[in-house]
Amino acid sequence: MATEHSERNEQAGAPASIEVPAFDSIYAQYFEFVRFSARYFGVKPPAMDDVVQEIFMVIHRKLATLRQPESLRSWIYSIVRRTVTDYHRTQRTRLASDLVLSLFVETQQETQPTPLELTEQSEAAQLLQGLLEEIDPRKREVLILVEAQGMTVPEISSGLEIPLDTVYTRLRAARIAFDAALRRRIAREKSRGRW
Repeated sequence: MATEHSERNEQAGAPASIEVPAFDSIYAQYFEFVRFSARYFGVKPPAMDDVVQEIFMVIHRKLATLRQPESLRSWIYSIVRRTVTDYHRTQRTRLASDLVLSLFVETQQETQPTPLELTEQSEAAQLLQGLLEEIDPRKREVLILVEAQGMTVPEISSGLEIPLDTVYTRLRAARIAFDAALRRRIAREKSRGRW
C-alpha cells in the first residue's frame, strides 16, 4: 500500500523522496486521537462513528497531498477540525463546551471501578469541568491539546493554523487562568469548612 501512495505522490507532482505512511497504518495509529479530537469539538456519541468515518475518508482522499509526513498529527488535527466544523454547520448545532469533561475523565481500566472510585472520578470531573469553563475557549483548547493530547506547540500551531507565538501565549495564559481558578475554588471550599 505504501508503494501505491508513492505512485500517487509521483502522479500528484510530489517528490519521490517523500515517504507517505500507508493509510491503514495511519488509521491504526491515529484512530483514538481522531475520536478524542472530534469529541473535543462537540461530536456527540450517536454521530461519532459517522463523523470519524468521514474524517478518515478525507484523510484517505488527501493523503497524496501530504508534503511533510513529520507533521502528520497536526495535519490530521486540522482535517478533524475542518470536518467537524462542516458537520456542525450542516447540523446547525454549536460546539458543546460540556464535552470537554469527557476528554479528561475517560479511564482505561481493565477492571470495573468501585462505587467509591466512580464517585471520586465524578467529583474530580465536575471540579475539572468547572475550572476549565473559567478559561477562554481558545486558550482552553491549547491547554487541552498540550496536557491531554500531548501535542507539541509546533503541532498545535500547524493544526490550528496560527502563529507559534500565539500558541505559546495562549498556553501560558491558560495555565495562569487554571491556577487562579483552582486557588479561588480552594479558598471557597476552605471558607465553607470542606477542606
